[in-house]
Amino acid sequence: MLPILLVLLILSTLLWLPWQTQRMESSERQEQLIADTLWVEQAIRFQLGRDEENLRLIANEITAGTLSANRLRERLTALIKNNREFVRVAQLDASGKAVLSTDDEPVTLERLSPPSRNAAEHARQSKSPQYSMPAPPSGQRGPMLLDYHVPLLMGDSYAGSLVATFSVSSILNEMVPWWFAQDNEIAITDHDDAVIEKRTAGGPGRGVYTHQRMLDLPGATLTLRTNSVKGAPKLLPSLLVASVIALSLGLLWSLWALWRDINRRLAAEGALRRQVAFRTAMENSLMTGLRARDLEGRITYVNPAFCEMVGIPAEDLIGKRPPMAYWAPEAMNEYQQRFTQVLAGTVTPQYETVFQRANGERFPVLIFESPLVDDSGRQTGWMGSILDISDRKKAEDLSRRQQEQLQASARLATMGELASTLAHELNQPLAAISSYTTGALNMIVNRGGGIDLDMLKPALEKAGAQAQRAGQIIRSVHTFVKRREPRREPVTVQDWIDSVIPLVELQARQFFVATHIQLEPGLPEVLADRVMLEQVLLNLTRNAIEAMQHVAPERRILRIVAELDSEASTQQNVAISVIDRGHGIPEDVAQRLFSPFFSTKAEGMGMGLNICRTAVEFHGGTMVHMDNPGGGTIFRFTLPILAENVADSATTGESQSESG
Repeated sequence: MLPILLVLLILSTLLWLPWQTQRMESSERQEQLIADTLWVEQAIRFQLGRDEENLRLIANEITAGTLSANRLRERLTALIKNNREFVRVAQLDASGKAVLSTDDEPVTLERLSPPSRNAAEHARQSKSPQYSMPAPPSGQRGPMLLDYHVPLLMGDSYAGSLVATFSVSSILNEMVPWWFAQDNEIAITDHDDAVIEKRTAGGPGRGVYTHQRMLDLPGATLTLRTNSVKGAPKLLPSLLVASVIALSLGLLWSLWALWRDINRRLAAEGALRRQVAFRTAMENSLMTGLRARDLEGRITYVNPAFCEMVGIPAEDLIGKRPPMAYWAPEAMNEYQQRFTQVLAGTVTPQYETVFQRANGERFPVLIFESPLVDDSGRQTGWMGSILDISDRKKAEDLSRRQQEQLQASARLATMGELASTLAHELNQPLAAISSYTTGALNMIVNRGGGIDLDMLKPALEKAGAQAQRAGQIIRSVHTFVKRREPRREPVTVQDWIDSVIPLVELQARQFFVATHIQLEPGLPEVLADRVMLEQVLLNLTRNAIEAMQHVAPERRILRIVAELDSEASTQQNVAISVIDRGHGIPEDVAQRLFSPFFSTKAEGMGMGLNICRTAVEFHGGTMVHMDNPGGGTIFRFTLPILAENVADSATTGESQSESG
């Protein structure tokens, strides 16, 4: 079949290659013409725009009265000398009479062409510059002239106009590059496609490659048309010969490649056999059990590790359908449910269950399931990796017991610290009470019935005071061990943010997140519980850092911004924003974000954000979240500033307004 295919390839190439070459060349010429036409159109419009700007500047100076007649004539003469597309520039008064002209013949409104008079009237009514449609001078057949009328306005009253006359042929000759004119016929047409003027320096166009662009002139509808002098590309006679030679060389190369391919196939087959043997040895030496099932749940392959794990030989497992011999009777419902998922074409990627060995011993296993795909990309079944996690379960139980012991030890240590603190603090008041009571008893014993109450009373009062002190100590210890009530005190924003930044940066470095802190200078103090605010900021920054752990490293930027609240009607709040560039918050999650016990983390309790918002609301502020325009999420909460700071701000604002 190879020679036949090569002959067909030669024939198809001989037919396709010339046609494709001609088509590509034609397309390239057309694209080049379009690009050049666009450049020429922009060049013409740019030069006309410069001329328009010069005329408007002169008109403004005329209306401002800063130009004398001689100075105006010099300016207009220099303008015409430097821009050859101008024919003349004239100034008309409000009645259309000539005031000044750069040529010898005075120009009046009646001597202008009808299109120019229409443009003059339109400019007068609209009080904006207008172009006229190109037309020859009155009573003549040529040349084609284009007038530009700039109204002269004294306030809102019309005081005349400045009329600049362009030569259409000069526009084409001066503004179109010579190299473009050599390869193309350039013409300017009106809205009826009638040719107003054209330039044919390189000869008439062939009509093969053409393009047109509108000249955006206020008041005039003109089109710039280009027609290339080049014809359709011709096929080179040597192209077919070169194709035959190239295809002949290709035939020889294909024969050599075929011989080389046969040798490579033999080498690949040998390597494949060695690889299969290696993979078989590797699978047989694995400690992880491997199990392959088809789409109907029938076992098609097991490795020795799996057979050793369940204590059943491979020949008793391959080809079997559920129920399996290694299924534990107490977990039969779970097995049947998972088998139903296999028949439905879906499985749980990872799960734990219990298997039974041939001797009836149960053991926990961790199973990883994934689709089994052949070399054509078609799924033929499911591949499972089974791990015996008996040792891990034992280790987890041991770790849990140790953790419980550690917690119990920690509680005992805390109680021990409280007991020693209580004993130390109570030692002095109890010793004082003992001294005072001993002194009172001595006074009673020594004096008998003659007790001096004035001397006994101070001792008893001091003993009572020491008893009250002991009671206060006990109450303080009780307050320490019981649930602490929040304490609000004046807090500087920068101080409490600086105190929590080391912990934030410690978490950020773990996920390679850059931290940027932006604090507005001179932020006032807030009345708050410092510990609660630190916990709010730690929780929000931890969520932000975790949200960016799967984005590109250059996007892992955490920003903390503290500033006066600019969204409030009066700036009486401090706003703190935690900004990340992570994956953002989906709409369905955002609706339940602050709900108790709702979390998107597998290990989360769903109370973090709810506690944060409660803490902020406890301080009289609000917490919101929004999408970050650069990607990610912005959490923003506000804290009211101290009342005296509000009064100082209001006094400062009033004094500033009075001085203003």
